[in-house]
Amino acid sequence: MQRPPLDAEQLRRSVIESPELSFFSQIHVVESTGSTNTDLIARAAEPGADHAVLLAEAQEQGRGRHARTWVSPPRAQISMSVLVRLRGIDPATLGWLSLLTGVAVVDALRATAGVPAELKWPNDVLIDGRKVAGILAEVAVGAGVPAVVVGVGVNVSLTEAELPVPHATSLVLAGAEQTDRTVLVRSLLTEFARRFSAWRDDDWRIGELAAAYRERCATIGTQVRAELPGGRTLTGVADDIDDSGRLLIGGEAVSAADVTHLRVGQ
Repeated sequence: MQRPPLDAEQLRRSVIESPELSFFSQIHVVESTGSTNTDLIARAAEPGADHAVLLAEAQEQGRGRHARTWVSPPRAQISMSVLVRLRGIDPATLGWLSLLTGVAVVDALRATAGVPAELKWPNDVLIDGRKVAGILAEVAVGAGVPAVVVGVGVNVSLTEAELPVPHATSLVLAGAEQTDRTVLVRSLLTEFARRFSAWRDDDWRIGELAAAYRERCATIGTQVRAELPGGRTLTGVADDIDDSGRLLIGGEAVSAADVTHLRVGQ
């Protein structure tokens, strides 16, 4: 299978030439790294690191939620991290950044790849119930102005045999209209910048963001099973999310859990 490299030069130029991507200070592409999140966290204190983007053609130690690994063959994925500082935000609201990123990824994949992407709480991106993308936000600097690195991993050209788990998928397997990773990266960054800027300009209020999230979240209104820390399991209908982004199941707020969408009879 042909897996062309990202057009690093086009992406670098776009920061200067493209109004929608001028939000970003730099876009850097490396051939391989352990983790794009780890690399950007290490650079958080450097001048110019704010709004920096790092992409890797291959990621050897990518991390997902609960420290799960996220790896793929070279050039088969988008492995990308963005560093942002959130001036004036209430620390209790920081968790909404990963939910915002989920909304941006869904919108980019729907608009550019033509796939029916949707969210599974909190920020897995699904196509027809199978995971195509994951998001991990990590605080790089907590004191003063919070700096957060948001990592996004999208399966682009993985075959069935290359999928990390049976319930995953890729854009190619889902019949996407667009699988050029450079085009997809531009779309992902455009949607992220648009959402982040609107949230910042609204003084970090969550009303519009929460409404957008609810519209795209397939978990809300679905019968689910949540495996909670400590071994407890909670089953019921996911009613909504609260102002902290927690999932409400039968009136109980869940902040950290592995959630499974249940079919009728499960």
